[in-house]
Amino acid sequence: MSELGEFLRSRRARVQPEDLGLPVVGRRRRVPGLRREEVAQLAGVSVDYYVRLEQGRGQGASEAVLDAVAGVLRLDATERAHLYDLARPPRTPVRAQAQSVRPGVRRMLDLFDGPSFVIGRSMDVLAWNALADAVIGLSALPPEQRNMARHAFLSPAGRALYLEWRPVATATVAYLRLSAARYPGDRALAALVAELGEGSEVFRELWQEHGVREKSYGRKVLGHPQVGRLEVDFETLELPGDPDQLLVVYTAEPGSVTAGRLAALVPVAV
Repeated sequence: MSELGEFLRSRRARVQPEDLGLPVVGRRRRVPGLRREEVAQLAGVSVDYYVRLEQGRGQGASEAVLDAVAGVLRLDATERAHLYDLARPPRTPVRAQAQSVRPGVRRMLDLFDGPSFVIGRSMDVLAWNALADAVIGLSALPPEQRNMARHAFLSPAGRALYLEWRPVATATVAYLRLSAARYPGDRALAALVAELGEGSEVFRELWQEHGVREKSYGRKVLGHPQVGRLEVDFETLELPGDPDQLLVVYTAEPGSVTAGRLAALVPVAV
């Protein structure tokens, strides 16, 4: 089945017919969630048309149809955008270009008090400040290993760093899903997904869930080998002019234990 079909099937499995006011007859349902014909009925399209869509033969589907299907399946804004990426890929795959960070952004990183770094579309770490290096150990990694997804799933140091690892793993896979649909011609990204799938059973399981999520903000609990537990909030900002580069900044509550422990790393970072 196509990526589009797998995504649609995973989303309709989440929605129960009674959630949408459909009558539930006593006979046993063979599939979880909505049936294809129910989605088609509620979206106002023929069953044959919706089946073709799930089979990946719905290229050129109109915005009205995609919006109707998204409404039936209760997709959020990120999932809706992902549906568009899958249903209406570029006719000529966009070749992803090598990424570089502007000098001004590199200088800006050094102005932040907290660990800060820039990641690219496949979560490669493109630039970082000294405190991020002290926390994550980026400079000690070979250049090809400076990737947050690879670090989280394939590196023992990465598994040890994230004391609450499962939420990090889930969010990482969800972001890579989005990126893979946005850049279908990025061979390096496709190779990364294949490598992670081969090296991690958890990655394979999460990939099959078809979750999608933008990187935005949240909280992480880290275990640093020298200073111990770090509870940090993170904010993710899209860089103007470079929409596929994200600035990630870790912060700690002023006066907190974590703030003191990060301050203790500053001499190491300088």
